[in-house]
Amino acid sequence: MEPIEIAERLKERFPADILHIKEFRGQVSVTLRKDRIVEICRYLHDEPDLSFDYLTDVCGVDYLGKKEKRFEVVYHLYSIRHRHMIRLKAEVSEKDPYIDSVMPVWVGADWHEREAYDLFGIVFKGHRDLRRILMPEDWEGHPLRKDYPVKGPEKEWPGFLDVLERAKRFSEFEWHER
Repeated sequence: MEPIEIAERLKERFPADILHIKEFRGQVSVTLRKDRIVEICRYLHDEPDLSFDYLTDVCGVDYLGKKEKRFEVVYHLYSIRHRHMIRLKAEVSEKDPYIDSVMPVWVGADWHEREAYDLFGIVFKGHRDLRRILMPEDWEGHPLRKDYPVKGPEKEWPGFLDVLERAKRFSEFEWHER
């Protein structure tokens, strides 16, 4: 099934939730309201002739100053059985940076959602273990936000000296090829 056909089918099934459909160079993006993301994803996953059984990626996008809703959560879906794909986008505001987790549909969303939380500050409601994945737990801020300081936070990260000490101890070991 062609991506535009899938998008039109979504528009028929969820007319109030599909904001717009965009096709560009053979790829289709469906922007939808965030409130029913899990229900829409469950439909795409469970419907036999769609069967989106593989969540390729979940990522965040920051549109600081360019859109009314600052963030977007982007889902790339693929059907292994039918070999078709679709991109879903859900807008999330800075004041209310929450969206439901799609882990009930694809358990593989776990680390993707944690990364978007860590780097953008987007909170995935219902996620079983939402904590930082790339930055240390005590890190302040979200490094992929466009207003994050280019040089990092003004103060030094408390764990920095500990990391340097560990690196020094690690470099004292002599490694030999076996």
